[in-house]
Amino acid sequence: MNRNSSEPPIDELLEQLKSQLPESLFATVSAKFLALQYAELKIQVLEERLRLKRIQMYGPGSEKLTNEQLELLELEPGVSTAEVQAESAREPLPARAAEKRVRHHPGRHALPAELPRVERVIACTAEQCMCGGCGRETTVIGYEESEQLDVEPAKYFVVVTKREKRACKSCEERGVLAAPLPPRIIEKSLVSDRVVVDTVVSKYADHCPLYRQSAMLERDSGVELSRQTLDGWVMRVGELLVPLAEALRQELLRGSYLQADETPVGVQMHDGNGSNHLAYLWQYGQPHGAVVFDFRMGRGREGPKHFLGNFDGLLQSDGYAVYDSVGGPKLVHACCWSHARRKFVEAVKLHPQDVEAVRIVRLIDELFAIDAEARTANLDHARGTSCAEKELPRCSRRSRPPLPQHVLQHCPLAPWEKPRTTRWRFGPNSRSSWNTRNLSSATISPKTPCAP
Repeated sequence: MNRNSSEPPIDELLEQLKSQLPESLFATVSAKFLALQYAELKIQVLEERLRLKRIQMYGPGSEKLTNEQLELLELEPGVSTAEVQAESAREPLPARAAEKRVRHHPGRHALPAELPRVERVIACTAEQCMCGGCGRETTVIGYEESEQLDVEPAKYFVVVTKREKRACKSCEERGVLAAPLPPRIIEKSLVSDRVVVDTVVSKYADHCPLYRQSAMLERDSGVELSRQTLDGWVMRVGELLVPLAEALRQELLRGSYLQADETPVGVQMHDGNGSNHLAYLWQYGQPHGAVVFDFRMGRGREGPKHFLGNFDGLLQSDGYAVYDSVGGPKLVHACCWSHARRKFVEAVKLHPQDVEAVRIVRLIDELFAIDAEARTANLDHARGTSCAEKELPRCSRRSRPPLPQHVLQHCPLAPWEKPRTTRWRFGPNSRSSWNTRNLSSATISPKTPCAP
């Protein structure tokens, strides 16, 4: 609650009332007072969420509000004219130092030397073959060469496989023997393995959906194959890759550090509802290492619990609650500084004069600056860790003491996030990264962001 600094503390006020009122009456007054205090806090939280939503909708952080937007905000209940004007005139948040990249004009690119060359000789015209001075025939003294990248369109053809059949004329009872067929992705399929593989690569690497590939195949080859048939190819390839995915999973679990994140993905259902089901791709990986995607129809605990098993290393995530009760007994949770910073940036937007929130944002930016310096210098993981360990003591000294309680009260965090924030601290760790933002870019402690 917003209280005047000249007013006595709430605890002292309650003590005075307790000494002056009967016990039963004091209990009633105390309960009403607590209910009123909770209602005021709830109103404050709802007003801050509403203001933050309006800022996100009408006011980009780097721009001032237009007159039309100001008029819209003035018509909204609960927002005074002074607040609207103050929000419009507020200076934007200090931007993080951008990486300075000097871009040199590359000039004309040379075509890769490993590509095959097909020479085409262009002869001079008949007039050029004769000397304009003496009339004699000219001699070829060399060539002016230039290169262009060319392509041969996909050419479909039918592979006719003939297997030898052999039999002994003297031992007819032994029957006929035929040469064995090589193993195929889909036995007795109308298409070869190359077509199946090309379909899968086009779908997942080139993002070309199956219905388009079906139409392209009919256009280029005259063969009509339904989308359901192509979908069966994809499912079969997925079945064959399950052992490979399991091997990658075991490799990740043998390590001591994992990043985890989940991404929503719409799934078409055939229940007649007309809307997609919200499923999730759970991603597990390591920086500069393998990433495994685990598809689940929901966002419950069963997915990470099954994938992680008894993993006892360091698990870094965005702080989603399902990660709290997975893995082995020695598993250590680490959070993501990028997600933490987002909440304090919102706090600064709501309370531009909050010195503590601004200080915390700048501290987190210093961590990101260390990471950006390592990326700019193209340092590997080991050298980047060494650089961070040299720079982190400066940030660590500035991160003490823990966050004051009033900062948490003013920070627009969900109630379940506030206790965790008090246990976040700076600290080096040779196995971890500052955030999980890069996990899905293939496509991401007690609670401590990146530091046990």
